[in-house]
Amino acid sequence: MNPFERPLPRTDAWAASSSHSNVCYRLQAEAEPDTLCRVLNLFALQFLTPHSVQVSQQDDLLDIEIGIGGLSRHRAEVIAQKLRNLVCVAQVRLDQEKWTKIKAMDAIESDGYHACALHS
Repeated sequence: MNPFERPLPRTDAWAASSSHSNVCYRLQAEAEPDTLCRVLNLFALQFLTPHSVQVSQQDDLLDIEIGIGGLSRHRAEVIAQKLRNLVCVAQVRLDQEKWTKIKAMDAIESDGYHACALHS
């Protein structure tokens, strides 16, 4: 595969017959140089690419929002638990919307707004 080819999306073997959703992870983690790499690495290890990432620092903590599509409820919860197991992560919340709202989010994203902000 050359560097410009996109691999095929990974099928969700945990819930092949389940409906898939757009998911927004909201985390609070230590404001350390490697925190964002550790968090995003959990998605990279499963060959998942977030469609949006937003980070802001509040004192000694990072507020992180990660939006990703195509996950079953079970897979989203497993990833959330893995995020909670990271020593640098203090809190993880998971918001999940059905595919019917993804097109609305895509329209919002194309206007320059963050997809996870739709859930606020």
